[in-house]
Amino acid sequence: MIDKLFESVMRFIETLLAVLLVLAVLLNFANVVGRYGFNRAILGADEVQIYMMIWMTFLGAAVVTWRHQHLRMDMLLNALPAGLQTTVRIFEAVVLVALSGLVVWQSASYAQKMFMLGEKSTAAEVPMWIPHSAVVAGFILVLLIALLRAVQLFRRGGAAAPDGEGAAQ
Repeated sequence: MIDKLFESVMRFIETLLAVLLVLAVLLNFANVVGRYGFNRAILGADEVQIYMMIWMTFLGAAVVTWRHQHLRMDMLLNALPAGLQTTVRIFEAVVLVALSGLVVWQSASYAQKMFMLGEKSTAAEVPMWIPHSAVVAGFILVLLIALLRAVQLFRRGGAAAPDGEGAAQ
């Protein structure tokens, strides 16, 4: 049930990422046409594109985490005895939960400061808490996925997830 919920959220995020990418490309194209065709640039277009890419990066990190598509060097892990593999997987899950929790805590604090200060970007005047919130949003999702996977790992006694469990393969 919870896996299906996460899968639905990830599909929504993938659609959002595609829309953001198309919008960034269209904004860039419009800015190039304006700059070189009419000698007029769109003020703040570069900033907005950067902020869109920041959101795409951190939301994309959650999708990659869910789909198990992150870079991983597991040749050594696979060569270990089953009991040691279990220990490493549990350690890995605990570290991911701890680190993603730390990133959420620190980035949320910083985004809150940006909100309280009312900081805005130079050209587009985008409130700076918006791009900084991308880190918070992405790592909250990574944290939730890590917690789910850690619980599933402990329930299975550290055994690797069967193909397709917790992610579309």
